[in-house]
Amino acid sequence: MIVIVDYGLGNLRSIYKSCKKYTKEVIISSSKDEILKSKKIILPGVGQFKTAMENLKSLDLIPTLNSHVSMNKPILGICLGMQIMTNFSEEGEVKGLGWINANTKKFNVKMRIPQVGWNSVHVLKSNNLLNKKDLSKIRNEFFFVHSYHVELVNLKDGLFETTYSNKKFISGFSSKNIYGVQFHPEKSYDVGEKLISNFILDV
Repeated sequence: MIVIVDYGLGNLRSIYKSCKKYTKEVIISSSKDEILKSKKIILPGVGQFKTAMENLKSLDLIPTLNSHVSMNKPILGICLGMQIMTNFSEEGEVKGLGWINANTKKFNVKMRIPQVGWNSVHVLKSNNLLNKKDLSKIRNEFFFVHSYHVELVNLKDGLFETTYSNKKFISGFSSKNIYGVQFHPEKSYDVGEKLISNFILDV
């Protein structure tokens, strides 16, 4: 079973509809028991880093999510869901979940932010989530909406890279069972569907 974690932020229904195309075993839930029983988790997120962490704490979901990660079961963070996996965010100066050695930083004030719209990704390493072969067959454009980006401490965790306003930034990372993408696959048509299907079927 795949659980899309409901903590009050995110495009839950859109992600659910995308997942349902590839499996019947997917639910939206904030239940600790269902999260612990799940084989995989999707952690969505749209909004502020501080609010996301406060919501997870108020629902007492952080220990449960930590248990899932420690059992080496796959988890995919989307947009804000990716950012809260890091150690710290400049947005509100808040500590994150600390699953990956990285920090969330704001784009340079001279840049036009937020980045809203379509942009491509460059695959940095071989992976099961989305590889160069996948992108050779599909239009490489993902939908982004964000003002903050992830800055990795360990560069080998970088999965995808994107350039916005002449700045290269990490648009996806992976470390063991932990995956994060800055873009919205559920809004990215064929290429987004491919990423979601790969996470469900191949990761």
